[in-house]
Amino acid sequence: MAGGAEEQVRAAVQSLVDRDYALAERVLAGDAPINQLHLEIDERCFQLLALQQPMATDLRVVVSGVKINSDLERIGDFAVNIAEATLGYLEHPAVKPLIDIPRMAEIAQGMLRDALNAYVRQDMALAQEVLDRDDSLDHLKDQVFRELLSFMLSDPSVTEQSLDLILISRHLERIGDHATNIAEEAIFIVSGLDVRHHGQEGNAVRES
Repeated sequence: MAGGAEEQVRAAVQSLVDRDYALAERVLAGDAPINQLHLEIDERCFQLLALQQPMATDLRVVVSGVKINSDLERIGDFAVNIAEATLGYLEHPAVKPLIDIPRMAEIAQGMLRDALNAYVRQDMALAQEVLDRDDSLDHLKDQVFRELLSFMLSDPSVTEQSLDLILISRHLERIGDHATNIAEEAIFIVSGLDVRHHGQEGNAVRES
């Protein structure tokens, strides 16, 4: 499941950078297997909850597994959204050289990879590093928006492809958000600490 979601994101971004229609189409076709795995993993987790009645750490592992499974499915959906926007973007001449969006993709993919590693290794320090990177992704998204807005205002003929790139930047930012969710679950499994929406707990993790 995790490998499939990671590959979908990689391929979606690559289809944009390489202007590769066929690769974007393959991303669209790759969504169904991830959706099926999502259902199967949820079913297994619910069976564990019903039949084994896990407690303490075991319960946190299963509950977090359900949440992470959902995050991975949504990441797969955002990869599809990127591929769809790419297909629209490729119908027009390029607005500008792609600089910030590949940087966003690199950060988002790194966050996802490290969040999954933090989960597997139960590495709270690595999970906190993922949380710390989220702001840089948000700032790049805002930068992409401002730059493309200026292009649209100065030349309305580039509006459609500019909007496609803005959408892609938003999808990458959301992938980063879901990677952050996975990192938060990794912290929760190890410590029992719920760091969602609470900066002070994140600071406590960083200082421990």
